[in-house]
Amino acid sequence: MIGIVNYGSGNIQAIANIYNRSNIPFQIIEDPNLLKKADKLILPGVGSFDATMQQLNDSGLKSALDEEVLVNNKPVLGVCVGMQILSEGSEEGVLPGLGWIKGKVKKFDISKIKEKPYLPHMGWNTVIPKISHDLFNGIDQELGFYFVHSFYFETLRQEDILGTTFYGGTFSSAVLHNQIFGMQFHPEKSHFNGIQLLSNFAKL
Repeated sequence: MIGIVNYGSGNIQAIANIYNRSNIPFQIIEDPNLLKKADKLILPGVGSFDATMQQLNDSGLKSALDEEVLVNNKPVLGVCVGMQILSEGSEEGVLPGLGWIKGKVKKFDISKIKEKPYLPHMGWNTVIPKISHDLFNGIDQELGFYFVHSFYFETLRQEDILGTTFYGGTFSSAVLHNQIFGMQFHPEKSHFNGIQLLSNFAKL
């Protein structure tokens, strides 16, 4: 069963709708005690880094998430800002991130971007896998995924980069450390590819 973590940030219902239409069991989880019942977790997130971390800290879910992910090694997928808070921190704010994947979130250098209005990086773009992984099974690379963001996750370890995208330079658009996944794009807005990726995650 997929547990979609509802801590007040993220497009919860859109992800739930995809799993519902795909007949994949899921539950929207707000109670920390219910995290134990999920086989895998999805950590959505929209908005700014600090606001998202503050919501997570206030939700009472953070320590339970740490236990499920770091102690019980439960697979987790962070989406958009939900990916960024997997880091140790961000240039966008001052609060520490979860620190599950070493590295920091940085703002795009607009001097290297040719496309106006420069930021946010918004629209469809390709994701080039750095390693072969079942998460990308059946993905149409030419179609790509839908992005909306002005910051990107610069991992400390190159081996934690699962996929890259080009926007004014190459950045990590997908990360992986042990069983912890992060996607900068929005699978819930990425049509066929997003549905396929969320289905693949459920099968891991």
